[in-house]
Amino acid sequence: MTQSADVFDLASAMSRVARVMEECLDSLLPQVPGLEARLVEAMRYAALGGGKRMRAFVVMEAASLFAVAETSAARVAASIEMLHAYSLIHDDLPAMDDDDMRRGKPSTHKAFDEATAILAGDALQARAFEVLAEPETHSDAAARCDLVLALGHAAGSRGMAGGQMIDIEAEGRVLTAVEVTRLQALKTGRLIQFSAEAGAILGRASPSQRRALAAYGADLGTAFQIADDLLDAEGTAEETGKATGKDAAAGKATMVAILGIESARTHALMLSQQAVAHLEGFDERADGLRALASFAVERRS
Repeated sequence: MTQSADVFDLASAMSRVARVMEECLDSLLPQVPGLEARLVEAMRYAALGGGKRMRAFVVMEAASLFAVAETSAARVAASIEMLHAYSLIHDDLPAMDDDDMRRGKPSTHKAFDEATAILAGDALQARAFEVLAEPETHSDAAARCDLVLALGHAAGSRGMAGGQMIDIEAEGRVLTAVEVTRLQALKTGRLIQFSAEAGAILGRASPSQRRALAAYGADLGTAFQIADDLLDAEGTAEETGKATGKDAAAGKATMVAILGIESARTHALMLSQQAVAHLEGFDERADGLRALASFAVERRS
């Protein structure tokens, strides 16, 4: 990138990544005949045609720092989008957050049924790891193994699933700011952290570069989640594409609940600036990542 972070055209760059993702996901999740066709249809319904593709953007931008082939970066980004889609399917289920809308359309379990939605989530998670392990993703088997291992850490009990369990256990309880920070770091931050780290893995970057990008992703992820909590408290269903005001009604543990709206917004901004600071060792090619850190806390959807 040759633009400064101040003038980086983030909207155009993210739109381009969204188009690349749509094509890549369409290719990686082809329609099939037979009785399992409904399952694949539900997988495609959840993964295609929506979302900011922020995680994919992070992968693509981080990978570009190391001149990684776009086709390889796109496959990894699509893998993360599949895993993210699986988490949203399960998150929306009646047993979890019981949300009827997602991205402005009926949640997968509403568009299909609960059993199909559960299977679609399971299958998307499996497909995500398949894609990472396929030779087309990277010529170096060690890099593919690193990607699989890191995504497993990000998605499992020490990552996203563990964070979801803490979130469930915390309903109706008063958590400290430290406890909420850990919840959000696991539930949301770990997958965004992996998205940044994946670019370094693909580029076989130095350990210090990998740590810097992982730290960027961790802070970005926490800032993004606080912004989500602010939108739930202040936004509308038209803006967010899903019901709002549910966190307070369910007694969920959020930084907004602990700090209040203005202090939570200040904390999110601090994390955004901290994320940018981790990119100090990179040149203007990281301006897309810098611009994203600002967008994460300023967005209205």
